[in-house]
Amino acid sequence: EVRSFCQFRCTHGLEVAQVSKALEETHFSSHPLMLGNLKEDPDAGILSIPKGPQSFCSSASTATSSTELDEGSMSQEEDSPGISQAAPDTENVLIDDLDDKVVMLMIFLLLKYQMQEPITEEEMLKIVDNCQAHFPEILMRTSEHMEIIFGLDLKEVDPANHRYDLLIKLGLTYDGMLHGEVGMPKTGILLLILGVIFMKGNCATEDEVWEVLSVIGVYSGRKHLILGEPRKLITEDFVKEKYLEYRQVADTDPAQFEFLWGPRAHAETTKMKVLEFLAKVHGIDPSSFPSQYEEALQDEEERA
Repeated sequence: EVRSFCQFRCTHGLEVAQVSKALEETHFSSHPLMLGNLKEDPDAGILSIPKGPQSFCSSASTATSSTELDEGSMSQEEDSPGISQAAPDTENVLIDDLDDKVVMLMIFLLLKYQMQEPITEEEMLKIVDNCQAHFPEILMRTSEHMEIIFGLDLKEVDPANHRYDLLIKLGLTYDGMLHGEVGMPKTGILLLILGVIFMKGNCATEDEVWEVLSVIGVYSGRKHLILGEPRKLITEDFVKEKYLEYRQVADTDPAQFEFLWGPRAHAETTKMKVLEFLAKVHGIDPSSFPSQYEEALQDEEERA
């Protein structure tokens, strides 16, 4: 396993620092995505995040939110301006070490996903240097990143033997990887685009989609470590697989284009599942989007 793991990293040029940067940029919950512009709520222009980003900044030693940590640090500095910085430095080293372990575990899980092999807790512990004390935190954060960035759910399929598997989210059957292709799953970005389309009234202009993607460091024509060439992926691959419809807006000169859900998206997932995904990314309840939530409920009733 270790040899295969190292070969996988070498094949993709995956260094921990490089992957960390790409993940941090692409981690949706680190950014206030502009998804609610069409909501009736006057405050819906930009989604705010009620808690600090959990990508690579949260402490593994406490369950305290980053907001509470920041407030505590400010209070401590005000009360004791001369306090030694040794403790924060030590904590930062611990956080950095755990961050690296999260990335290493993610790379390992991607390898197992590509090889279509089951995953055991014993294997994962080896990858994180048998860090038993912090393993639950490492696993939780890794699972969150796999879900939001790659659109994969890490499920314990055999609790008795601590075996896990990675499953594509929300009922989708395509992970953005061509048959036989060596690469990374791209379902996370597809889910985000489906969400943008839904939030924009079931039809989003190309400019609106790229505006949201630019917030997470994804640009047309600029190769991305995880996504490859985003424009081809979105306007060709996802369209060819019938998850997206990409069409010219009528009576536009120069030509402008827009995105809609494709027939495969309608067949495999639902508006409610996509709304729940977006809500989870931002740490809020789906009902926080009243008009979209009502539409999603109606869609569920019609499907039933």
